[in-house]
Amino acid sequence: MVPVLAQALKAGSPAIQIRERDLCATDLFALVGEITHLAAAGGSQVLMNDRIDVALSFDGVGVHLRSDSLPVAVARRLIGSNRLLGVSVHSLSEAMDAEQGGADYLVLGPIYATPSKQIYGEPLGLATLEQTVRAVRVPVVGIGGVTAGRARNMRAAGAFGVAVITAVLGADDVDAATRALFDAVTGS
Repeated sequence: MVPVLAQALKAGSPAIQIRERDLCATDLFALVGEITHLAAAGGSQVLMNDRIDVALSFDGVGVHLRSDSLPVAVARRLIGSNRLLGVSVHSLSEAMDAEQGGADYLVLGPIYATPSKQIYGEPLGLATLEQTVRAVRVPVVGIGGVTAGRARNMRAAGAFGVAVITAVLGADDVDAATRALFDAVTGS
């Protein structure tokens, strides 16, 4: 995974979310150390999924909460006001609650159908994305079935950006896939 991540970072990536749920704390700590070193060279923000203890072990590493994680306000209190705190949400009401709890940004999805997000139900679509963006003050990132073309549509609906897994990790050419997504989001 780290070599693929290094390729993606060369093409440009504003943030990296570490989602390893099955690693023991020692291995996860080592992986985060390796990734923060890579990310620092490119100026990318590193976000640790759920593991506040691991995030607090590294300067500047933010925390991203799943929708079934600790309450947002509790996580905010634990990490303080200087670290980035994001939350995955699956509805407008969850988005509003997360913002109220102290989230700095939201990841809303799935916007389009994708195998990794089927457990969250039917895709929300661009209308829900647009409605959510208008209802909250924090940036909203779209996730779920993202391609470069869909990323353009999500940006047009008001999304701050997009989050991807398969679009980069499953690509034959990681560099080209990352650049295409980055260009779609930045309008290049």
